[in-house]
Amino acid sequence: MFFASIFALVGASGLTIAAPWLTGYAIDTGLGIVTTTDLAGEDVTRVDGDMDTLMVWLSLLAVAALARGVFVYAQTYLAERLGQTIAYDFRNDIYERLQRLSYAYHDNAEIGQIMSRATQDVEGVRMFVNMGVIRFAYVIVLVVASYGLMISTNAKVGLAALAFVPLVAIQASIVSLKLRPIWLKVQDLQGQMSNVLQENLTGQRVVKAFSRTEFEQQKFDAKTTQLFEQSYRTAKFQAFNEPFLMGVWLLSLAVVFWLGVVEIRAGNMTPGQLTAFQLYLTLMQVPVRSIGFIINIFARAHSAGNRVFEILDAPSPVEEQADAVPLRAEQGEVRFEHVGFAYDEGTPVLRDLNIMAQPGQTVALLGPTGSGKSSVVNLLPRFYDPSSGRVVIDGQDVRDVTLDSLRQTIGIVQQDVFLFITSIRDNIRYGRPDATDEEVIAAAKAARLHDFIVSQPDGYDTWVGERGTTLSGGQRQRVAIARTLLLDPKVLIFDDSTAAVDMRTEFQIQEALHTLMEGRTTFVIAQRLRTVMEADQILVMRDGHIEEQGTHSELLAANGFYRQIYDLELRDQEEAAAEAAVLGGAPEEL
Repeated sequence: MFFASIFALVGASGLTIAAPWLTGYAIDTGLGIVTTTDLAGEDVTRVDGDMDTLMVWLSLLAVAALARGVFVYAQTYLAERLGQTIAYDFRNDIYERLQRLSYAYHDNAEIGQIMSRATQDVEGVRMFVNMGVIRFAYVIVLVVASYGLMISTNAKVGLAALAFVPLVAIQASIVSLKLRPIWLKVQDLQGQMSNVLQENLTGQRVVKAFSRTEFEQQKFDAKTTQLFEQSYRTAKFQAFNEPFLMGVWLLSLAVVFWLGVVEIRAGNMTPGQLTAFQLYLTLMQVPVRSIGFIINIFARAHSAGNRVFEILDAPSPVEEQADAVPLRAEQGEVRFEHVGFAYDEGTPVLRDLNIMAQPGQTVALLGPTGSGKSSVVNLLPRFYDPSSGRVVIDGQDVRDVTLDSLRQTIGIVQQDVFLFITSIRDNIRYGRPDATDEEVIAAAKAARLHDFIVSQPDGYDTWVGERGTTLSGGQRQRVAIARTLLLDPKVLIFDDSTAAVDMRTEFQIQEALHTLMEGRTTFVIAQRLRTVMEADQILVMRDGHIEEQGTHSELLAANGFYRQIYDLELRDQEEAAAEAAVLGGAPEEL
């Protein structure tokens, strides 16, 4: 496509250059303008041409104009298609790269900056390809060929016109060097502004709850003011650059006209040739004036390209090996063998961790904030890789298997449930798009969600708002449970945080979880007494290592760290459950 565009460009340039030459030749041969001196010494000009010859050359000029139109159309179409294709590939490459970058990248990434790079920066690259590379090639071909013809026709006048080119080149270089860092700053500020906007829209409830509307407005105004000032700087450079280039062109036009008249009077040039020279300079007016625009695009594209490739070239700590094989998870046995992990070098989060989860067992992770519970479950689906040791599922190191097969084997029900802006049906079958309606309904029934769904006017086609805001916390969690049930994983990870829901909803969630956990190896970040008591083994964590390990009764008898947690956090739950039993209330009625 690029070479086809260049071919069309060469054709358009050649025919553009041919037009002044044909016009000059038509004047000299068709009109036959002759200047002589009479006996009184006065110059006498007469037209001694042939109208038939003139019509032939005018017809050739018309044909050249039509052919040029065809080539210009082809060149414009191909250049735009080339730019759009490259932008299309860039957007897809960025999106695909973002999908494959590990949690470690997204932990530090700013959404606004990423959005800015995937939209505005890619657009800057597209304009560079279309209006920069192709247009610049057109200008170069036109200028070189035109000046070459002028010099070959009359060296003195041609070189006089060419003398103005270095002025354009020097000015272009100066502007380019000054604009490049400014455009980089502008594009970075656009990303910062997008960050502020995205954060404000996402946190509208918090902003209004704390009456911080004015503060948020000031924060946004500060970014837009900086963006305005930097964009204004680029405008000032362009405001000087384009008139300067226009002035250079007008000056060259005057100089060429004056020298041309002198050469005609000396008999070294014909009127047709001077006309051709003037037409050449007139044709080059737009290309020469566009040099400033092209330089601006080059400067912007240089900055945009750096920002785009920062994403495309970003290293990911978690990469699928070239010889990775699909995970064959038939039992669901999970082992952590001497696992160590750190988010940042020198700050270990897990130390020499050893865990053995038999197929179908429930492992409860308990401990204070920062003890490493979330880090343990994040290593299973390879959101992160361990710094030392290995994680094994059914005898296979998770680093030796494909990421897709690994994550299809592991079901995750997170504390902060994320739902997409689509129907409840599509949210449930997100992990299995090919699931039938019967399978979706069966999963919803198992998650104790079916009765709520059918009570809605649109049933399973009920639209879910952004992040599931149209559903209650318990409903969102049960949608997540149904979504995981439909995936039918061998290994399950669940963040058991139901403190924000009422007792009836908690009971419904726990009943749904019983269905979900049946026959599956389950890792639970435990918050509730019921989950802890029913676990096959409890891992009590502190400072990145396992402090105690055993069942509920065994750990209570040991009278260690678990007993302290129980007395501080779990005893109240046990007493409340005992009181409810004495009062004879069923959980679903409380």
